[in-house]
Amino acid sequence: MSPITTHILDTAQGRPAQGVAVTLNRQDSNGWTALASGTTNADGRITDLLSDGTKLTAGIYRLHFAVADYFTQRGVESFYPEVEIRFQLQNPEQHYHVPLLLSPFGYTTYRGS
Repeated sequence: MSPITTHILDTAQGRPAQGVAVTLNRQDSNGWTALASGTTNADGRITDLLSDGTKLTAGIYRLHFAVADYFTQRGVESFYPEVEIRFQLQNPEQHYHVPLLLSPFGYTTYRGS
């Protein structure tokens, strides 16, 4: 399993958000470096964003969720065209799960397990 995973739940619909493009970046001295990208599956998850065994370093990372297309395809008006979650990876040996609870006019996140 990828050392960083994510899951999107569409809280307005009460179901996983399938088909959302997600990009993982790491901050460095030159700005942001793209590490991986993927699309959420039928369960709203990306479990293979990075390959199993990928070695990460401590630092600041961000997940970018392109949610405008998700809402547009469902004919739903939304306020946020994209969501970015920045987080600090302090222990590279741990697994980091970063869920997104999404609705057309709001979102929240937390560190999952």
